[in-house]
Amino acid sequence: MLKHTTLPMPPPLLQLRLLSKAYPGVRALAEISLDLLPGEVHALVGENGAGKSTLGRIVCGLTHSDSGQMLLRGQPYSPASRPDARRLGVGMVMQELNLIPTLTVAENVFLSRMPRRLGFIDYATINSQTRQILHMLGLVDIEPDRMIASLGVGQQQMVEIADVLSRKCDVLILDEPTAALTGRETDLLFKQIRRLKSEGVAIVYISHRMEEIKRIADRITVLRDGKWIATHQAAGISIDEVIRLMVGRELGEASSRKRTPGPVALRVENLRRGNVVRDVSFQVHRGEILGFAGLMGSGRTETMRLIFAADRRDAGHVYLHGSSTPARIRSPRDAVRAGIALLTEDRKQQGLLLPMPIRANITLPKMSAVAPVAGWISGGKERTAAHRYARVLSVRARSTEQSVVELSGGNQQKVIVARWLYRDCDILIFDEPTRGIDVGAKFEIYHLLSDLAEQGKAIVVVSSDLQELMAISDRIAVMSAGRLAAIFPRGQWTQDSIMAAALSGYRAAAV
Repeated sequence: MLKHTTLPMPPPLLQLRLLSKAYPGVRALAEISLDLLPGEVHALVGENGAGKSTLGRIVCGLTHSDSGQMLLRGQPYSPASRPDARRLGVGMVMQELNLIPTLTVAENVFLSRMPRRLGFIDYATINSQTRQILHMLGLVDIEPDRMIASLGVGQQQMVEIADVLSRKCDVLILDEPTAALTGRETDLLFKQIRRLKSEGVAIVYISHRMEEIKRIADRITVLRDGKWIATHQAAGISIDEVIRLMVGRELGEASSRKRTPGPVALRVENLRRGNVVRDVSFQVHRGEILGFAGLMGSGRTETMRLIFAADRRDAGHVYLHGSSTPARIRSPRDAVRAGIALLTEDRKQQGLLLPMPIRANITLPKMSAVAPVAGWISGGKERTAAHRYARVLSVRARSTEQSVVELSGGNQQKVIVARWLYRDCDILIFDEPTRGIDVGAKFEIYHLLSDLAEQGKAIVVVSSDLQELMAISDRIAVMSAGRLAAIFPRGQWTQDSIMAAALSGYRAAAV
């Protein structure tokens, strides 16, 4: 009789021993110990502020721990910088984009290793090699010589991923890599992750998307308030149990309530800007959540920016509250005065005053309420208003005096949401409102959006997370190749029908 033998586990590629890190007033990590095996995807989950990104930054050399030890291939490992970590075979795709907008895609990918010929940068080589890398990720529509500033956030995220994948590494940290990606782009990324696993690369996968984690991870480690809570085999634990370990409580349902829409609050007619937005028309009612789906680059974000006058449109009109006269919206200031709010896709570049305190970021769009005397801000009124909305959204911070740049990505997102709640606009456009937000906070945002709709607000939500849109929306509009391909009422959509509509414009163009 043959004896069953268990193959020995490979030695850990990376070992973390009792790592701790504190910032003024905040203990980010408290004696965290983990092992990372070659050829495994180890998911790191937890609420915003749990310490996930801090741990990743320590491993990749961006931050130094206060105490503890790291071993890489059994040898002491303490990178002095990110380039030092890269040299030792440790790479990271960060949650916040780290690209130079004034350079091309190829220049960003090869920034620290430009090939030269006769003393000059060999652009033919970097463009050719970048094109190969992009095609490997399915990005056939992005040219290497295109400026980074001209790309959407999702496309920039894929370029950042392409940069890291183009480098040889043994340990790869992915911090919210799919936050701005659609299902199709996520599938392409997962294909590359499986390739790296087969080559023995150890991958730390940080994400708030539980379905993705169950799909790609081998093991899951839960952090809460900077502390290690548990490590489980991904196949042996349910999503509900992971969430319970993360938040320490049960969460409610995210499903949209049955609502009766009111009068039309926003009507868009034949909005156009080049080939990016092509004759888009739709309307949103008071008391309704209209979701916008579509592939990366489909024109979703660009349409919202035209409504808000953040970009100049070539044609089309915006009508408000049943008026037959187009609204005079020529700038974002005009849009805000007309009662329209836009939570931007890129919070870091377009949404926040990062060095400023939380209170200033929240009260920014309604300064008259905290500055009763022109030119003089009442600190007491500003702090009271900011504290109220920061508390409503459970912003994790020492106080509203803390600089926004010191907050986690999810808490930065909450500050922007708090800003528009404070302004009390009638029409709220949320572009990726839960990007980088933990699962507990997501449910808080879902309930908040539902409550706002119940109060009669007209809400537009753009999201790359199709499950999210299907849970919270009354109707879902689908963009494809710059056009509005379809609008589905609740109860008449399926995931397949939405994806078919999202691909329709590209299939027609290929015929």
